[in-house]
This record gives sequence, C-alpha cells and structure tokens, in this order.
Amino acid sequence: MATYKELQAQIEALKQQAEAQRKAELAAVVNDIRAKMDEYGITLADLGSRRGGASSKGSTVAPKYRNAQTGETWTGRGKMPRWLQSAVDSGKSKESFLI
Repeated sequence: MATYKELQAQIEALKQQAEAQRKAELAAVVNDIRAKMDEYGITLADLGSRRGGASSKGSTVAPKYRNAQTGETWTGRGKMPRWLQSAVDSGKSKESFLI
C-alpha cells in the first residue's frame, strides 16, 4: 500500500498532467473557433458577446440607505451591512435609514 506522501505526490503529478491536457484542448478549441470565424466572416459583435462592451458590469447603483452618524451607505443589494443589521436588531426600522 502506498504511503500518504506517495499518494500526495501522485495527486500533484495528476493535477499537473490534467492542467497540461486542459491547456492543450483549450488551444485546439480556440484555434478551431478562430478558423470558423475567419471562414464565415463572424465577428465578436455577431456572437452577441456578453463580455465587455455594453454590459452592465461595472455600473454603479445609487445608495438607498444611509447611516446618518457615519455617512456609510448601502444600495439595498446584497447582504445587509453590519451597521444596518445591528440597528434593525435593536428595533429600528430599515425604512428610517432611507435616503
């Protein structure tokens, strides 16, 4: 039976082998896609790419709540910040912090 150290070495070797295979397959797929795009005259705009361009990535949302004491704000999206959660836990309403 192999030792723990030997098994860890085998795992690491397999991880490296898998990553090398992934890179090789990825390169082949990218080359195939580029060839087909050239063959048919397809551009990234034709694909309706969601990356870059007119995506909503990086857009800001106006804050909806403000802590009057510290000036901290929250848009109302995502996890409620600690300052607002502690205020709500102490009995204050979230609406009292609306901007």
